[in-house]
Order: sequence, then structure tokens, then C-alpha cells
Amino acid sequence: MDWTLPEPMLATAVDIPVLPARHAAEPKWDGYRALLARYADGRVVIRSRRGTDITAAFPEVTAAAAALPADVGLDGEIVVWENGHLAFERLQGRLNRTASATARLAAQWPVHFVAFDLLHHGTDGDLTGRPYIARRAALESLFAAYELGAPWALCPSSTDPAAAEDWLSWSAVGMEGLVFKRLNQNYAAGRGWTKYRTRASTEAVVGAVSGSLASPATLLLGRLDATGALQYVGRTSVLSRQAGRALTAQLTAPSGGHPWTGRTFSAGWGTKDMLRVELVEPVLVGEVAADVSLDAVGRWRHPVRWLRVRTDMAPSDVPPLAPGPGRT
Repeated sequence: MDWTLPEPMLATAVDIPVLPARHAAEPKWDGYRALLARYADGRVVIRSRRGTDITAAFPEVTAAAAALPADVGLDGEIVVWENGHLAFERLQGRLNRTASATARLAAQWPVHFVAFDLLHHGTDGDLTGRPYIARRAALESLFAAYELGAPWALCPSSTDPAAAEDWLSWSAVGMEGLVFKRLNQNYAAGRGWTKYRTRASTEAVVGAVSGSLASPATLLLGRLDATGALQYVGRTSVLSRQAGRALTAQLTAPSGGHPWTGRTFSAGWGTKDMLRVELVEPVLVGEVAADVSLDAVGRWRHPVRWLRVRTDMAPSDVPPLAPGPGRT
């Protein structure tokens, strides 16, 4: 009897990185979330978090699925490892390519499928109604029984708070944080897990705002490159009403030319929508809490959290623009 992949289980963000009781922790990977099915007739389907069929984008995974037993469904993350670091931007060019272009990219930057859940398994059928701890044991048995190697990788999992705390130090290689999963929890669509993103305090220059100078909604941030030019590095999350009011008196329109005159800004990573912005005199330095997800030129892929104005710093004191970790 045929079967289909379920809707993915998702996670709600939390601000505390402590492993809760009766939970397991897993590292949070910087890649593409993917659900994979290998059917008895040899067909392979790879589906994105949003339900898009992305099988054709990853021919090396499709070919390697021949090593899996019949009727297996996996949940995991597709990642690229380059120069000792997870390289998310190498995945960006995989979608909507010709077969020849995809094959060339697969040869140049092959991916790994990091499996963290077993959703369906042969004669056992649908496993989503079983608790996490049982699905995890079955996943580990699958990897051991079939001696799965690259491009397959088994995601680490632990109930030891010390191990979870140690994984937070993996941000240097591009790990985004931790995902917490209740041991007795079934697999179901919706935000049943929790996640903690690793963040670090750093500084940036305010170069523009969305909204207006009188009522800023978000701040567009920059850093100086090697030539002294201000380059865009990311945007804050939506400001609280109190933070917006406090900043209004410190934001002024440019007194002369502005390095961002004439450029446009995307409303978000991966979208073609553009922001309506107002440029400001790039003199205000702010402290922000940013996660570790950078693109190849050092821009934050996710909104950063505004913390406070740094009155003790000038734009030239801000850390310079640099390529993302592990890139050149």
C-alpha cells in the first residue's frame, strides 16, 4: 500500500538554552529542511518544509537512497560542508536549475542529508504515532543495520544537559543552536518542538530605517569594508514602541551624500519583495544580539535583536565587514 510523507513538525523559538527535563536536545543545522521518502518500487521523493518537491535539486541524495531499505521516510536537514564550516549559500543555487547545472553543482559542492527522525519504516509502517524516544531508537538501528555513510549522517541527540551546552559552542562551524524534543512526544504537524538560536552581542551602524524617521519600524544596519565604505549587513526585528520612540530623537536625515543612495533592500531572505526605507545619517552605533547564520559576504540572514545605543563608539570602532565564517 502506498504512503505519503506527513506535514513537518516545527519548533517554537525560546530564549533559554537549558535542556528541559524529559527532553532530548539536538544541534540545529544551517541548511535546508527536507523530508525524504524511498518507496518499495525505488522511487525517491524529497520534499521541502513548505511541501515543494525538491527531488531534482539533489541527485546525489536520490542516487544514495538506493542504500536505504524499501518504504523508509526520513526527516532531516540537507547541508553543505565546506572548509570546516556549514556553507548555506552553496545550497541557494540548487533550486530551479537545469539537470546539467544541478549535476555540476552536486559534483562541486555535494550535500549531506542529516537525519534526525524516522517517520516510516518498512513493515512497521507509519512511526509518527510513536514517541520520540522510540523513533530515535529505530533511526539509530537503521543507520547501524545498513551501515549508512555519506551522504547520510545521523544527527546527534542527547538527554545530557552538559552535552547540549557543549553543542552551543559549535556555532563557530555554523551550527545555529539547539532543538528540544519531548521524549514521549509523537510526531505531528505544527510547532511541537522548541528551538534556541545561538546569539552573540555585537555592534553595527544604523544606515536606514523602515517605516519613517518619526516612527521607525526596523533598523537597517551596516559595517565598514576595507575601503571604508558602509556596506549593508542586515536588519533588526520589529522595534518595540518604546525603543522606536527612544530612537526618534537620535535619527536624522543625511546631511549630504549617503553610501546607500539608489540601492534597494529585500524585505526578507529569499523573497523578491522590497522594503520602503528612509536613509539616515550613518553615525549612530547600536549593540545588537545576532545569531550565527551569515551569508558569504558576512550579512545576517535572520533579523537581529536591537539592544541599545552605544554612545561610546563611532562607526569606525564597529567590527569591520568580513566574509562569513569559513569563507574567503
